[in-house]
This record gives sequence, structure tokens and C-alpha cells, in this order.
Amino acid sequence: TWQPMRRQMCVALNSRKTHRTLAILSRSYADSDAIFLQEVSGAMVAQLREHPKLSRNFSLHVAPNDGKRDQISVLLLSRSRFDHASATSLNPAFDALLAGLGGDVPVAPGDVLVLSATDALTKQTYVLASFHGDTDGLATVPVVKAMAQLLAKQPAGTRHVFGMDANTYAVGSAKQQGVSEFAAEYRQLGLTSCWGDAPDPTNITTFNARTYLQPQLNKAVAYKDLASPGTGDKNPKDFLLFPRGSFGVESTTKDNTGQKAYVERQPFPTLTFPSDHGVLSSVLKLLPPPSPLASELRTARRSLRAAE
Repeated sequence: TWQPMRRQMCVALNSRKTHRTLAILSRSYADSDAIFLQEVSGAMVAQLREHPKLSRNFSLHVAPNDGKRDQISVLLLSRSRFDHASATSLNPAFDALLAGLGGDVPVAPGDVLVLSATDALTKQTYVLASFHGDTDGLATVPVVKAMAQLLAKQPAGTRHVFGMDANTYAVGSAKQQGVSEFAAEYRQLGLTSCWGDAPDPTNITTFNARTYLQPQLNKAVAYKDLASPGTGDKNPKDFLLFPRGSFGVESTTKDNTGQKAYVERQPFPTLTFPSDHGVLSSVLKLLPPPSPLASELRTARRSLRAAE
């Protein structure tokens, strides 16, 4: 009957959600240098602090928040890679820059975490940020613009990685941020992404829809209609951004199983994968800074194009 099925779903997706999430992180991603998390509950933050393996492998950094929302951005930084004592919050500087842009940007307390940290071995300084966009993605472009301004104020040679749930959509509108339009904005700012300069709108990182076992049956989607346009949430929402020329992307993969594998056209969350966003994993290679001569040549080429 349907009641045992509902009970099983409730256990997998609600009461045991944090347990399953931590199990996936500790089993499949414990060797990461940095993990960018969004919409983390206060209960999960507490369990991250106490988790034997994750607390041993990573230092935990939590976005400033008001304690009222269970949607907090978090960074886990590898203790073997980063000097924990070097981690410094840049949120006050970022908040001032975002406010300076003007307008009513829908950013809530806890949505943005920005910090600087130093590589324990190479002494390379990084600015790392984790961001959760609003449902329609309307805060994403202003937040990225403010982040670009913050980067411009950092010492020469600082490298930046920005992990985000951008909440962008395959097809944008006046009410929802389109992914192609978002890419045009970050390109203008001198940034690129783990998906390149022009992400494929069909390369989705969410695939979910309300079932008939949940409230609001009028929003339910039949299994046979899952792939139909306009049903559920099937969009390219998740990104890693960084300045163009700072990193080479060796690989980027998606995961909606918890086993470092992605099954296309499979709705999720599932009974074994508790999130409605896939895990995005990239291997980035630090590129050497451009030589002064190369920079001068690029400036000269830009000047020539402007003169033409």
C-alpha cells in the first residue's frame, strides 16, 4: 500500500537526510581539497563538527547567519591542503560591495560565505566562496558582480574559486535567470566556469518533480510526463566560477547517486541520494600567472581593436 511507501520516503528524504548526506561526503568526497555546500541546516552544521572522518579531514567554515533559516552556505577545507589558521572572513567587505550595487538583491542571511585561505605548502592565497541563489536566480548576477569587485581588491596573484547553486534556468525570462544570459555576464567580468564560457543549457544538474505521495497533488507530475518540457525542475543550476586563465579544468563530473556517477533522466532525490541538486566535482589545475610581456601584448591587441 501507499502508506509504507510514504514512510520509507519520509525516512530517506527527511529524518535520515543529513545522515545520508554525510555518508556520501565521507565515502566519496573525503579526499577533496574544498567542498562547497549550500542550504545546510543548523543540525547538519552541528553534525559536521562532530563527524569523526569529516571533522578530521576538513576545517568547517559557516556563513554568517541569523540562526533563523536552515539554509546556510558552508565551506569544508582540507586540513592537509589549507592552513586553517590563515582562514579569514571577507564577508564584511563583500556585503559592502553588494550593497553598493544598489537595488533590491534577494540575498538572505547565510546565503553567502567568502573567505581567504592560504595553501599550507605553496603559500598560495585563495579567495573561496559558497553561494546559494534565490529560487529564481535573480540574485546570482549581482552577487557575482560584487564578488568580481572584491577580487579586484585582492593582492596580485590571489586565486579565486566560487562554488554556487546559481539557480539558473535552461530558458530564462524576466522572472527567472537564464543560464546563457548568466554566462554572458560572467564572461564580461573576466570569469569562466567548470562548464566553460558557454555552458550547455541541456546539461542539467537538477531533475525533480512533486509526486502523488506528497501534499499539493495539483503540482504532482506523472512518471510518464517527467521528460516533458515544463514539468518539474530540470535545469543547469550548479557552477564553479573562477577568473579566466587562473585554472585549467582537467575534469568536471556530476553525481546523483552518491557513487560519483550520474544517471541521466533519473529523477532525484532518491531513496539513496537525498539532494535535489547533483554533486558537482571538478579537478582544477593551477596555471602559472601570465608573464608581463604577454599582458602587454593583450593590452596592445585590445587597443588596436578599439582603434579599428
